[in-house]
Amino acid sequence: MGVTAMLMLPLLLLGISGLLFIYQEVSRLWSKSAVQNKVVVITDAISGLGKECARVFHAGGARLVLCGKNWERLEILYDALISVADPSKTFTPKLVLLDLADISCVPDVAKEVLDCYGCVDILINNASMKIKGPAHKISLELDKKIMDANYFGPITLTKALLPDMISRRTGQIVLVNNIQGKLGIPFRTAYAASKHAALGFFDCLRAEVEEYNVVVSTVSPTFIRSYRIDPGQGNWEASLWKFFFRKLTYGVHPVDVAEEVMRTVRRKKQEVFMANPIPKAAVYIRTFFPEFFFAVVACGVKEKLNVPEEG
Repeated sequence: MGVTAMLMLPLLLLGISGLLFIYQEVSRLWSKSAVQNKVVVITDAISGLGKECARVFHAGGARLVLCGKNWERLEILYDALISVADPSKTFTPKLVLLDLADISCVPDVAKEVLDCYGCVDILINNASMKIKGPAHKISLELDKKIMDANYFGPITLTKALLPDMISRRTGQIVLVNNIQGKLGIPFRTAYAASKHAALGFFDCLRAEVEEYNVVVSTVSPTFIRSYRIDPGQGNWEASLWKFFFRKLTYGVHPVDVAEEVMRTVRRKKQEVFMANPIPKAAVYIRTFFPEFFFAVVACGVKEKLNVPEEG
């Protein structure tokens, strides 16, 4: 009996591996068919995540409209996509110059985007601007710039493209947000405020457009790390604050986020939260045990600023 079990174990593992491979291949093909011939608009396509989204959706046969604020980098991305694509299965991407921080130009750019193919099936709001520092040292002008790039820009573009989706009674809007749309982290006041605002807007919009068969999805990773930089070991001391933020800063790779965006589009998910257990626990604690969460955060700020406790 024991010998038979030992002989069966490798076969069982091989069978499970085969089933997983088949599932992955079917999922990949299903994802491609979900976006084939669809008009997909990607903002900030020249960022790390934007490039990966462009690669994934282009390989899936989507008709891409790639937006970015640097024309030269858009052309480099264009050449990279064309060089590896099968012309018989893919469409030539369209390039549109767009800086979401410049709100005044967004309506005209939205018209240009619609003129590319006459409609938009999927809008991926990916653009984001970050700032870090004490609130009292961040100028109001910079606060406004962050809000323009992370909130007013995306909602202005969304509002400009939404009537087309409503009239056609089809479409999907994806917001790539951040964990800071769910909880605030010290020294990132403007960024967290913009992410809270964006998440609130798209949560409300989701209910408003459901009757028109327009899907609104949000994908919130912790942080999106660069291609080559991995979190360093650092000199972390044994404190709850530092343990929490060390885990929190373990960002998600752009490739993983792009593939999750594709799955979100295919399955029409409403909300996705990409994080390891520590940030997920932090969101839970912030919701149900706010006083404890605030105490931990305040303790961390005191450690960072080296402020001695009174008494």
